[in-house]
Amino acid sequence: MKIVVLDGYTENPGDLSWSAFEKYGELKVFDRTPYNDEDIICNIGDADIVFTNKCPVSKKTMDACPNLKFISVLATGYNIVDYNYAAEKGIPVSNIPAYGTASVGQFAIALLLEICHHVQHHSDQVHSGRWSAGPDWCFWDYPLIELAGKTMGIIGFGRIGRTTGRIAKAMGMSVLATGSRPVPEGEEIADYVSLDELLERSDVISLHCPLFPDTKGIINKDTIAKMKDGVIIINNSRGQLIVEQDLADALNSGKVYAAGLDVVSEEPLKTCNPLLTAKNCFITPHISWAPKEARIRIMECSEANLKAFIDGKPINVVNGV
Repeated sequence: MKIVVLDGYTENPGDLSWSAFEKYGELKVFDRTPYNDEDIICNIGDADIVFTNKCPVSKKTMDACPNLKFISVLATGYNIVDYNYAAEKGIPVSNIPAYGTASVGQFAIALLLEICHHVQHHSDQVHSGRWSAGPDWCFWDYPLIELAGKTMGIIGFGRIGRTTGRIAKAMGMSVLATGSRPVPEGEEIADYVSLDELLERSDVISLHCPLFPDTKGIINKDTIAKMKDGVIIINNSRGQLIVEQDLADALNSGKVYAAGLDVVSEEPLKTCNPLLTAKNCFITPHISWAPKEARIRIMECSEANLKAFIDGKPINVVNGV
């Protein structure tokens, strides 16, 4: 059994180990594979099993790699695999259903708190000597925002959305939710409302929905127009949920006070992305998922996916095979 990891570096930059995979077959780990069919096909070769994080596995790749029997994604999102065509070929595609719930929820709040307090900026100013040289016992350069009493609207109220909502509620915020079927644990945290009502009532809007055709571009000039003036938008789900030029225009006009983003539509971020020069736009390089604790869970679940497939009972299968 030959096993290939196409893009293992972000999952394991050196602080974890792939050794648990070696007992299942001959393992080859590539730190990175260029995102084109030719290089991907070359690196897969005659492998039976492929692990990928963001490296796409297309119809062309599957046809060119006839030994391929199982694809496992080192993440929750699996849109980088042509999973429908894989199903036609009888290839199960598995993912990691819940590894970063705590990490991603925590990071959404971290983005929000940075917008509210500009902690890094003020720390830099202290270290530069400005406080020591100043006439007053304190100073601040930006409006400081208290969240208690404000309303957070969460679009997509699954595990991560509910985790974010619990933290927001603990800080004294009211929570609204939409985009997910109401469940008892969600109803303990939030009021489920329509999307339009959420847009109209929220002081902060946080995106935690998957990327589907009906959620692509869900934040656009029309939905922004329904929001409160001065709303804050947080997105550490998928960059394509936002029409980026529309958000940039709203930031520059002041309609949206600030945005905290850990994802963009094309990654790594292109220098021509309009959000890069928009006012009050905080962008981090897709790291919500990356604490070591979360990556350990990815590794453990990936091994479980591998073992289950070899045992003939694949788990976490997303394409029905």
